[in-house]
Amino acid sequence: MPTALDQQALDQLFRQARTHHAWQDRPVDDATLRQLFELTVLGPTAANSLPARFVFVRSAEAKARLRPLLSPGNIEQTMAAPVTVIVAQDHDFPEHLPRLYPFTDARAWFAGNEAKIAETAFRNSSLQAAYLLLAARALGLDTGAMSGFDNAGVDAEFFAGTRVRSNLLINLGYGDADRLHPRAPRPAFEEYARLL
Repeated sequence: MPTALDQQALDQLFRQARTHHAWQDRPVDDATLRQLFELTVLGPTAANSLPARFVFVRSAEAKARLRPLLSPGNIEQTMAAPVTVIVAQDHDFPEHLPRLYPFTDARAWFAGNEAKIAETAFRNSSLQAAYLLLAARALGLDTGAMSGFDNAGVDAEFFAGTRVRSNLLINLGYGDADRLHPRAPRPAFEEYARLL
């Protein structure tokens, strides 16, 4: 039976974790990125659909391809980050369901229903992005998620000829804690939640 995480783990995942915009000049190695992926895909998605696709942008050449597609306010932080993950959604995910969800014909649930495919891909790739954030924090990385970029441009540059569409970007690395903004306010339980 699972037990509650200790306070140090909760601090690392939530209370002390922050969105970083400034980064140390310290690389993230391949083994860490592979472990990050392996943890991320363990998170639940509808019918184990796992529609997210991840492009780990690290090289100067790949960053140069991404740079003109970023909103001006996101350029500096993204160019400085050791890794920028393009979290995308594959609208061909139903083709993988016979292998990923072999318990029933789940592919038939989506046949000919592009709206359901798009909705499922977006919702579940967003879930997977959240799992990636938490997994990164668990591995000692800092993160900075962003939506300020040209989705159509990223799709053309990185996913041309596919049914993969970008969802969001996440910068990864080791943040510069000296350059953090103060934490923005959070609501009280009574403001945003109800017990029924």
